Amino acid sequence: MPDQKACPAPALDRTATTAQLNDSLRQNLIHPGHNRVVMTRGVQELIGDISLFRNYQARAELLRAICDYDAFGPDMNPHGERDFGRFEFCGAALYWKFDYYDRALEYGSSDPADPDVTTRVLTILLTSEY
Repeated sequence: MPDQKACPAPALDRTATTAQLNDSLRQNLIHPGHNRVVMTRGVQELIGDISLFRNYQARAELLRAICDYDAFGPDMNPHGERDFGRFEFCGAALYWKFDYYDRALEYGSSDPADPDVTTRVLTILLTSEY
């Protein structure tokens, strides 16, 4: 009997899986599991100090804007992975984007559609910081 090797999932399935995993993290930003959510210094300055719950509402509104984001047209989602978005917040233009790393955060992920080998990092940044 010939040796049967596992075939990789078709590209469309892998794209749909990656999009689903990206959506799942965006909708659970407060509890990212082994994934990460980070914001740049410019975004931190836009929100202001959140220690002692100062400006905590602004941070919550920012995360809600990303969680609720659904403007996935061809310009923002050319590959179908729902991995990038642009929006306005507090009068500033911002992006959010995903990067895919290995579980140790040392190298790029070998397979962004496989959560067992991937750590997703969602970065929130000002468009001027891109």
